[in-house]
Amino acid sequence: MKLILGMASFMLFIIVMVLLMFDSRKDALVDTDYYEKGINYNKVYNRKEQTKNDHATPVVSANQDMIIIRFMQHAKGTATLMRTSDKALDRAVPFESNINNQVIIPSKQLKNGSWRLIIEWISKEKSYLYEQEIIL
Repeated sequence: MKLILGMASFMLFIIVMVLLMFDSRKDALVDTDYYEKGINYNKVYNRKEQTKNDHATPVVSANQDMIIIRFMQHAKGTATLMRTSDKALDRAVPFESNINNQVIIPSKQLKNGSWRLIIEWISKEKSYLYEQEIIL
């Protein structure tokens, strides 16, 4: 009797776990726009290579109050802050560098932790892209 009760409870446990697995709608490993990213992969790769070839890698420094990005030349573009643990916290900030070729992004409203900073910009009619992990 105990053996049958044990097997029945184990089978019930397995059935419940399978149902929960199929019912979960949020999966961090599945990207919703993977098709578009696949099509645009060459463009992204070319912009990253352009950054390396022109030695245009920006210098990024981050603290609790602000993120400072220093460019080699005047730049205009978008800085995207992606939180790997929660997509709802992602932010895109359009920018244009100041007279010192710097961009200052306030970071007081951002949660502490790890962020991926993706900078896309145009400088002297060339497109660039740079990615870096930052800790706030």
